[in-house]
Amino acid sequence: MEEKICLGIASCLLGEKVRYDGGHKYAPLLVEALGRRVGVEFVPVCPERECGLGVPREAMRLEGDGSDPRLVTIRTGIDHTDSMKQWGKKRLRELESEGLCGYIFKSGSPSCSLERLKVYAEPGRPVKGERGIWAAMFTRHFPLLPVEDEHRLDDPRSRENFIERIFAIKLRRKAVTAGIDSDVHREPPAG
Repeated sequence: MEEKICLGIASCLLGEKVRYDGGHKYAPLLVEALGRRVGVEFVPVCPERECGLGVPREAMRLEGDGSDPRLVTIRTGIDHTDSMKQWGKKRLRELESEGLCGYIFKSGSPSCSLERLKVYAEPGRPVKGERGIWAAMFTRHFPLLPVEDEHRLDDPRSRENFIERIFAIKLRRKAVTAGIDSDVHREPPAG
């Protein structure tokens, strides 16, 4: 039996009620297209819940320096950056053994967004967008893995491109495991 392709995914996209408001952001098209059609095995991750924050919890945003933002609650100003980063380092090591071929992030999340996330340098004045804390950690740790957010995967072209990239990662790993030379562009030996 063919081994499934493992993808990390924001837990809320699978329908888990882990968001700050106790809700979810179930993405049925995404789960159907990848889970059933492609045969993906999802590895759910909720950085905020897994780092010890409850459900429901106070909403958060990124504040401070755009290149090294802090994860801060909006109403009370509690800074959760250090606990998120400490948890993240441990979780990244755990994910190394999962054999992930890619990851799907939740757009707009202060921990999971891949792009265009506002960082508040001054009260009420957002600066140019950044990645969420977890998304930044993940992409630095796994720079070659395909990553997308759920909104980009709504587009059929982006979704097909992502599927091709995760299959390419899977096939390359299979070739390396089988001892096949992964350099397919090398000249054949002279003979």
